Amino acid sequence: MTALPGETPGTDDAPAEDAPAAPAPGGGADGPSPDGPTAGPDAAEAQEAAAGGAAGADAVDVVAEAASAPSEEPPEAVEESAKTEKPSEAANSSVASADGSAAEETSETSANGSESAEASADGSESTEASADASETAEGSADAAPAAELSEAQAELAAQRELRERIEKRKAEKAAPISAGGGLSGTAADLLAAVRAVESGEKAGTAFFARTAPAPTPAPASPRPATAQPPRPAVPEVPAPQAASPEALEAVRAVLAQGGAPEALARPAVDALGEQAAERLRTDPWHLLAVSGVRPEQADGFARTLLGSECGPDDGRRTAALVGRLLEQAALRGHTALDAAAVRTALAGHAVRDPDAAVLNAVEEGVALLFGEGGDAEPDETDAEDGEPDEDGVREADPTADADAAPVRMFLGLDRYALAEESLADGLARLVNTCEKTADWTEPAAGAPSPSAAELIRTVASAGLVVHSGGEAARAEPAALIAAARGLGLRALGAAHSEDGRRRLAAATGDPATAVTLAGLLSGAQGPGRDEDGALALDLLVVLDAPQLDVEGAAVLVEALADGARLVLSGDPGVLGSAGAGRVFADVLAARACPQVVSRTPDPGPIGELVSGIGIGELNQVDAPGKEVVIVPVRDAGEAVHRTVQLVADSVPRAFSIPAEETQVITVGHGGAAGTRALNEALKQRLNPGPGRFGGFDPGDRVVHVPAPGRAVPGVVRSADGEGLHLDCGGVPVVVPQERVESSVRHGWALSAHQAAGMRWPAAVVVLPGDAAQGLSRPWVYTAFGRGERHLSVVHGVDRALPHAVAEVPAQERTTRLRPLLEALLTPDVASSTG
Repeated sequence: MTALPGETPGTDDAPAEDAPAAPAPGGGADGPSPDGPTAGPDAAEAQEAAAGGAAGADAVDVVAEAASAPSEEPPEAVEESAKTEKPSEAANSSVASADGSAAEETSETSANGSESAEASADGSESTEASADASETAEGSADAAPAAELSEAQAELAAQRELRERIEKRKAEKAAPISAGGGLSGTAADLLAAVRAVESGEKAGTAFFARTAPAPTPAPASPRPATAQPPRPAVPEVPAPQAASPEALEAVRAVLAQGGAPEALARPAVDALGEQAAERLRTDPWHLLAVSGVRPEQADGFARTLLGSECGPDDGRRTAALVGRLLEQAALRGHTALDAAAVRTALAGHAVRDPDAAVLNAVEEGVALLFGEGGDAEPDETDAEDGEPDEDGVREADPTADADAAPVRMFLGLDRYALAEESLADGLARLVNTCEKTADWTEPAAGAPSPSAAELIRTVASAGLVVHSGGEAARAEPAALIAAARGLGLRALGAAHSEDGRRRLAAATGDPATAVTLAGLLSGAQGPGRDEDGALALDLLVVLDAPQLDVEGAAVLVEALADGARLVLSGDPGVLGSAGAGRVFADVLAARACPQVVSRTPDPGPIGELVSGIGIGELNQVDAPGKEVVIVPVRDAGEAVHRTVQLVADSVPRAFSIPAEETQVITVGHGGAAGTRALNEALKQRLNPGPGRFGGFDPGDRVVHVPAPGRAVPGVVRSADGEGLHLDCGGVPVVVPQERVESSVRHGWALSAHQAAGMRWPAAVVVLPGDAAQGLSRPWVYTAFGRGERHLSVVHGVDRALPHAVAEVPAQERTTRLRPLLEALLTPDVASSTG
């Protein structure tokens, strides 16, 4: 791995070409910037870095030969532009400034495992905008005509519907069983008629003297066995539903009374509903539900409103703090937290009795309490015998057998607890209802590879299968889909991104076989639903399965009919989902179904390098075509300069890859070499302009975040009164004016989380000195694997890179899905996975 051809050493416009091998590149890197990657909305990526490492001193040298020592002349112009967007830190502890700066601060400091901190489904970053912008959004939302549901809306609506069904089922289980409750069909109708007559609600003749019903149209013919091609659709991003003027005015009055800025009125109504004013007046700590508000700011608001009535152990305060801790944990990917960790965090917020605070939060319904591997309900026998274990908060009962192992207790939000329970039940349903006697011998014999044949044979006898492998292994699910459709089955593949959908369609040779997961769930793509509301599919293959969060997976599995087959396919080495949960890893760990591991290696120098990283080795690879290049830098300013140089000049000249097909990837959004600074410098070089529409110009590369965890790359085409017009992978998207600031960012540079599930002809991975804390093996594996033909590494982290690769990644997320699946294992499933 050397420098790119045609470059002159010692200049500012290109890295050197024929310099001798250098020692470990990246020496002399800057220390962490105060607003570096660990402070950006991607801070969860920094949280995934493992501390320490045991790599040798020359571990970096084996990656490649360094191109040359960088130029001694500092790129001052680029350094100046990189410094222009440093976010300022708040100098006081007020609730938030009038322009909502607290929202920006919190979104950058919260360690979220998702890109949802960049933009939430309802535009949580709207608190960044001024009060005038909020009023504009209100007016435009009132005037906007009703539009068809977008993918994001449909996805969120499906999640809400799922939660309602789960809660209804749980309530039905808890309720007493009424006579006749198990009847259905005609028997149930007759019972209802008898009860109606007995109660006097209807006369007996009402069931005999009925008028002839109007003729009904003939039922629609069943869907054909083959899936229909995706329907063309132009997804729109509707404006948030406008709050009523009365609710806004009432909230402004309460905020003013408590000393909080009126700019928080709209986000408060969005978070708390039309009764926000009354809720804030009776419980000021509800203000913590507003993005950007910190506990100390909510405390000040409460003291102003309540005076001496409030204190650090006020039940309203402690319940709000528990809820906040769990919400923040969910942003980092956790679906539950150890109760001991919650108690420790509460003590850090000056709560004098953390045990009582946890118990109060459970009693108030803020959180659910459950033991390791147990139900999400406290053991009632403990409460009845009067033991002082705070409903199981303490790890062990002092009267219990001394030999008994202590039970770890966990706290979780009900939405994630219910989603995990529903997902586990749904996966068990698919395992138990699948026809396991199908004969797929002939399709397996014609498979293009041994791994594809193994996958086909396994799916023939299982309702749930996990398939793992790298980029080259994606050909195996494609072969499975083709084989199933050849048998007359309704088979389909769903990818995480539009790029993944296109690659799958190219592999199968049929665009009708590939959809995006969001498009499938919203109904914009795929075969639609059958008469029972289930997806009209016999086999669904989900690619990029590590990107599935627990709520999305629960919605997906709930939508599959009994007897359908589900294949979860993906690379276990990449970063996890943007949302809470670790579905793919938990299903693998639980061994709840057959697992097929691909034996197809990723080809070329990039594939060899990434494969080594996956097992903790940063190996030297031969790159005769300069497929992999290391560019050492000394500081963040030089990193920005070299990155712009590579994208604009070196890579296009050496590989004929245009700048628009090269993706820059870095650790975080903040800092002197984060996505913000890089995007500013790249825009100045590649598409300079005044930013005529909200900072954007036609031709700008952007990333659109229509819903939490979904990052969709696109290009700005135009802007008018309707909003910002984007081309997202060939699909036109219109983002209303009031949503631009909260859901669109420049996209020449992305974080690794945003880039997961997508690939480009060339990738430039930027590792400035302050990025060391954010590196981990999954991060490096994901970032280095995004380039198909070329990978450049702008390297300034010295030995932090080999240390991060060598360190064994810990289980970053606490979830309940694995024990739930293990509890549902049947003997048949256990034998098939052994």
